[in-house]
Amino acid sequence: MDVTQPKQEHLLALKVMRLTKPTLFTNIPVTCEERDLPGDLLNQLMKDDPSTVKGAETLMLGEMLTLPQNFGNIFLGETFSSYISVHNDSHQVVKDILVKADLQTSSQRLNLSASTAAVAELKPDCCIDDVIHHEVKEIGTHILVCAVSYTTQTGEKMYFRKFFKFQVLKPLDVKTKFYNAESDLSSVTDEVFLEAQIQNITTSPMFMEKVSLEPSIMYNVAELNAVSRSGESMSTFGTRTYLQPMDTRQYLYCLKPKQEFAEKAGVIKGVTVIGKLDIVWKTNLGERGRLQTSQLQRMAPGYGDVRLSLETIPDTVNVEEPFDITCKITNCSERTMDLVLEMCNTNSIHWCGVSGRQLGKLHPISSLHLTLTLLSSVQGLQSISGLRLTDTFLKRTYEYDDIAQVCVVSSKIKEN
Repeated sequence: MDVTQPKQEHLLALKVMRLTKPTLFTNIPVTCEERDLPGDLLNQLMKDDPSTVKGAETLMLGEMLTLPQNFGNIFLGETFSSYISVHNDSHQVVKDILVKADLQTSSQRLNLSASTAAVAELKPDCCIDDVIHHEVKEIGTHILVCAVSYTTQTGEKMYFRKFFKFQVLKPLDVKTKFYNAESDLSSVTDEVFLEAQIQNITTSPMFMEKVSLEPSIMYNVAELNAVSRSGESMSTFGTRTYLQPMDTRQYLYCLKPKQEFAEKAGVIKGVTVIGKLDIVWKTNLGERGRLQTSQLQRMAPGYGDVRLSLETIPDTVNVEEPFDITCKITNCSERTMDLVLEMCNTNSIHWCGVSGRQLGKLHPISSLHLTLTLLSSVQGLQSISGLRLTDTFLKRTYEYDDIAQVCVVSSKIKEN
């Protein structure tokens, strides 16, 4: 005959509660017309209800706060706080109590206990309290493992543990776009414009406390998210920077290579590390969250062996009147070139001068400046095209079209 041993009950009780801000209590209004059977009874009950706002009983607004009934939603970047209590439910003194709290994620196991020392004894109806904090840095399933070991009066060693499972969700959807632009006229490298699209994918509004870009060591950054009014800098998003659920906001930054790196780096090729975004927000009653993206990388534009850029060009010119532009030609290769310049007319742009001019030898990482004259026979926004550079050493031709655009107007319009 099988005899099943009764399961021994533990002398200690473990309770775990997540510490989070309360939420506003919402009351569902129930009303009826006076001619209905309840008459004015329901309306009077709503007015007497302490959870309703006086004068606005039919609105789902409340002045009371509600404590959380479960773990609730936990988002990446927030701080997870939990209260752990071990209570002695027995009538005897328990000795050598050790409480351990670990957080198990998909990649690691973290010890969150504030102290690793055991409590010498715990008298009846007394408890051991501990508060743990952890900044959540991974999404997915998290398991809080709470283990308790102790010794009874008879010297028997006891041990038990409990598991608390919760999900960590993604609060924001961040997308980045890079735009390359010409920097100042003396620099070889380009400025980089970064557009960061940030979307609130939670179910509650967010107060965007800070969205900044921490550049890499090679760049300086300028934020383009403010305008100057009456000598004061004001955010382009207004004074209340709230981001409603599923709303998206664009932030713009301009990165420029530092002077000490600009001359050494020359033309940046390949993948370049730009920096990382630092986002700080608050939700509900001031709960703070913070996210830092990984290092952002952009694919720098390739200019090939020869780069042609414009140094000076007028914004507006008269139709059928010559105007000058200044070009800068840079040898980006590791060999010397012997260049010939050819100018090809288009339907609207006509070059003035001799095509097929010899520019001479251009050494590696060297530049030369050219002043060219041209005119436009058509009004409107015209694209400057038709320049050709030929390297006589390798018999290779480099074509440059859509270099820049110029606004061509009637001479009468410009005079006025």
